[in-house]
Amino acid sequence: MKEKLETLISSLEQATSHSDLQDVVLKLRDLYDVDHVVYHSVNRAGEQYAALTYDPEWVDRYIEQDYARIDPVVQGCYQRFNPVDWKQLDWSSPRARHFMTEAAEAGVGNQGLSVPIRGPNGQFALFTACSRASDKTWENYSRSHVSDLILVAHFINQKALEIDNGTDVQKSASLSPREIDTLSLLAMGYSRAQAAESLSISEHTLRVYIESARFKLGAQNTTHAVARAISHGLIVV
Repeated sequence: MKEKLETLISSLEQATSHSDLQDVVLKLRDLYDVDHVVYHSVNRAGEQYAALTYDPEWVDRYIEQDYARIDPVVQGCYQRFNPVDWKQLDWSSPRARHFMTEAAEAGVGNQGLSVPIRGPNGQFALFTACSRASDKTWENYSRSHVSDLILVAHFINQKALEIDNGTDVQKSASLSPREIDTLSLLAMGYSRAQAAESLSISEHTLRVYIESARFKLGAQNTTHAVARAISHGLIVV
């Protein structure tokens, strides 16, 4: 999986247009062996951009019917900060069930993991990977890949902001050398215990560095902090 992530990051670093970003999304779908990948962003002016692998007819239908108003994934992610498994959402209303039926007929998977992203100046984005896997298969898959998908989501969002003339790109935070060392080890896959041992500090001290870096980066959690540090060029994996 590390090689897959490195391949994707390399492609993202070279992307300079929306077309390039669409190519990355297609590659991501194949690398991570899911049915569809979607990145959708709304900036501070209400302008929308999407890079996705859905059938164009379904995209047109979704826009025509304004399904964002009733889509449990969109509505649920507006209210959350952490990754959302579609099974956690409320699909009980008649409108939601009708929407789900149409989506399934259009080839949208019955399983999905969506990452809400709140960018600078009111930007909101949503990154989704979905599949037609069984409950058990998807449970194992999402548990194994959630960290990678969070990182990828924030990388793609940062690149999309850069492509849009950099108008919404956040200024890089300034991290201390110890904060950089800590996030670098975590990004390389070290556990907290291993990172603390490598730096010859206690896990309590390591946690202080993590929380400090998270605050400076405006991150919701440790994985988000690592993603932002990488996307801002503060650490290199």
